[in-house]
Amino acid sequence: MKIAILSRNSSLYSTRRLVEAGRSRGHRVRVLDPLRCYMRISQAGFEMRYKGHALKEFDAVMPRIGSSVTFYGTAVLRQFEMMGVYTPNGSDAVLRARDKLRSLQMLAGDGIDLPMTVFGDYPDDTVDLLEMLGDPPHVIKLNEGAQGQGVLLAEKRSASQGMIEAFRGLYANFVVQEFIGEAGGGDLRCFVIGNRVAAAMHRQAPEGDFRANLHRGGTASSVQLTEQEVDVAIRAAATMGLGIAGVDLLRSRRGPLVLEVNASPGLEGIEQASGMNIAAEIIGYIEAAAAGKRAVPTGAARRC
Repeated sequence: MKIAILSRNSSLYSTRRLVEAGRSRGHRVRVLDPLRCYMRISQAGFEMRYKGHALKEFDAVMPRIGSSVTFYGTAVLRQFEMMGVYTPNGSDAVLRARDKLRSLQMLAGDGIDLPMTVFGDYPDDTVDLLEMLGDPPHVIKLNEGAQGQGVLLAEKRSASQGMIEAFRGLYANFVVQEFIGEAGGGDLRCFVIGNRVAAAMHRQAPEGDFRANLHRGGTASSVQLTEQEVDVAIRAAATMGLGIAGVDLLRSRRGPLVLEVNASPGLEGIEQASGMNIAAEIIGYIEAAAAGKRAVPTGAARRC
């Protein structure tokens, strides 16, 4: 197979591991900076070029698109799709997952539990918006933040109002959620490949923080998921239409709650915590799916 990996940096751990896994299985793997891809769109067909050379005859493309280049990166991914190239995570699915508000609406619409969330735009409605949510602490999240950036904890209602006013002053889109104290600053990263959870880890926030992201100093360890947690993770990835996803869960008194569904989950933490070769699992899934041997994830055809 000829596989393209859309990544701005070929030396990143996840990108490098996918290249190694693909080549070890006899595939031709090429890393493409999505910002260097350019395209022609016409009624006669679709064409893609990279540094002056045509991109053609690829069997599959694996997107590793950073949040800062979502718009252009998904346009490049869509062009590959229009050219008939298989991808486990389509452009529409990546866009859905990147939009926190949209993804939460879709998850709740499919009956998947999550922290209670409120969203509003008009300043005069802030007091009533927080009444809808309930008593603090509250978690305030930028709609397109990543790796724990743009996530704040407000322990008093006045602090919530102040943070909301600050975000509105920056013309930022954000959501406000209930704080799940019983999670103890920890969450679960479930790495979904197709219709199964290939590996999972527990992430714990550092002392004095509530964000368990590894990029923010969190620590990771292996974890055994319950059947309910496995089911929720698989359903959440399917709702987004993602063949490969990192689904973040909180353990709460009312069961597992979905925090986020990540369309470009990192491999370093999950491989180290689980001891598994996740990169090889991904390439194996792509092999089978590109050959038409594996079904599209349930819910992938849904558009919202």
